[in-house]
Amino acid sequence: MVIGILTAVIGDVASSFGCSIGLTDAVTAITFVALGTSLPDTFASKVAAIGDQYADSSIGNVTGSNAVNVFLGIGLGWSIAAIYHAIKGTQFLVQPGSLGFSVTTFCIFAVVAIILIMFRRKKSIGGELGGPKVAKYISALFLFFLWFVYILLAGLENYCIIEGF
Repeated sequence: MVIGILTAVIGDVASSFGCSIGLTDAVTAITFVALGTSLPDTFASKVAAIGDQYADSSIGNVTGSNAVNVFLGIGLGWSIAAIYHAIKGTQFLVQPGSLGFSVTTFCIFAVVAIILIMFRRKKSIGGELGGPKVAKYISALFLFFLWFVYILLAGLENYCIIEGF
């Protein structure tokens, strides 16, 4: 329950914060709102990683929860809107915006992250989440770097500083 309340507060504060400092909805969504939806999953993954010898459920939770967030978050909303417009006899149009660039960039970085996880499975490293401290910290820094570059590229494209596709 505490996690749910924390998520709701983060989502509301993020929306207000983004509006007050002049961020576009897209940039607010990929930074602050994404934090609010991912925070409970992070706690659940930590609990799973501590309780599971091989961390498989933790890794599965990370990928599965993000898929549910995207597919239900977008799919359910679009489905309800499509049904509403069909009943009203109007056309439901969604402007593509910068979604193609953002999704492509995210998918490329997700593949890179999965390659890192597969590389960390080598016996010399000690597993996806375990192993020597140096390997853990380098992996964490690399994943934060990927996240930062994704936010940077998506934000620059959203503000038309770089051209997407």
